[in-house]
Amino acid sequence: MTQYYRPLVRFGDRPAGAFAIGGSVCWFNEVAVLQRDVPEQVIPVADMPADALDRLIRPRARIAGLDMSAPRIMGILNVTPDSFSDGGQFATHDAAVTRALQMQAEGAAIIDIGGESTRPGAAEVPVADEVDRTAPVIAAIRAQSDVPISIDTRKAQVADAAVQAGADLINDVAAFTFDPDLAGVAAGSGKPVCLMHAQGDPATMQDDPQYDDVLLDVYDFLVDRIAVAEAAGMTRDQIVVDPGIGFGKTVDHNLTLLRGIALFHSLGCPILLGASRKRFIGIIGDGEAATNRVSGSVAVALHAARQGVQILRVHDTFATKQALDLEWAIGGQ
Repeated sequence: MTQYYRPLVRFGDRPAGAFAIGGSVCWFNEVAVLQRDVPEQVIPVADMPADALDRLIRPRARIAGLDMSAPRIMGILNVTPDSFSDGGQFATHDAAVTRALQMQAEGAAIIDIGGESTRPGAAEVPVADEVDRTAPVIAAIRAQSDVPISIDTRKAQVADAAVQAGADLINDVAAFTFDPDLAGVAAGSGKPVCLMHAQGDPATMQDDPQYDDVLLDVYDFLVDRIAVAEAAGMTRDQIVVDPGIGFGKTVDHNLTLLRGIALFHSLGCPILLGASRKRFIGIIGDGEAATNRVSGSVAVALHAARQGVQILRVHDTFATKQALDLEWAIGGQ
């Protein structure tokens, strides 16, 4: 039976004998051993298999030029008319470029540009429309700034156009399951990729999501998709993983993934978390409008950062960066 190792991650002064997570300031000296249908068991690091420990502690390679030893903020830029939080707000070329430069000034280390909404119930956008929305904006930002840029797409042609325009990372919410050709495009580009878990298509994913064990099911899915990426020619140090908060998950599923987020360090890849302004934050924190979920989004981001998550995908770049700066200052990091 497969065993899974979730480090019990701590933040702050590191005691003797503890190990850093992926070369970061977060550390652990115990792990929870998980198996399907078996109670969790906590063991000291000394009792772990050497290869499993190595996956947890090996320093992560740079992604799109960014050092992964501390959390980095990814600013969300939706150049769409219908995204759940800011649809239409940055759909024009000038507004999108202005917002990208503003997020960079506010502390975003990378800008994630998407031309197709993947909110629950969203319809697919034709490839030509998605390219027209994203590639010119990427080129215009690149002409004014060297900030790393991510293209948020499920489609090979869109990713290829984005890379030609200056994108540095391919962020696929379908992890090569929507368009298998994207794996070859990504490998050929030499750019890093983010592979996200989603259950179902955006149009139907929230109808009735079901899992045997959401934490382990998502983990196993990502194991499989990393193998697909490696088979296409990518190396593990070019891969970021994302558990896909809100993509075919209930509130309880999302909470389980957030509580167990450190498990994904066992994949040996940087972790990206995209929970910003999502519906479960409003349900728990009484924020019906997406713009009333900023405080809850920052709280989730801080939790993730203290668990060693390397990339925080957020709408509210200034608020998140300010909170991280204070957390790291208080923690003496």
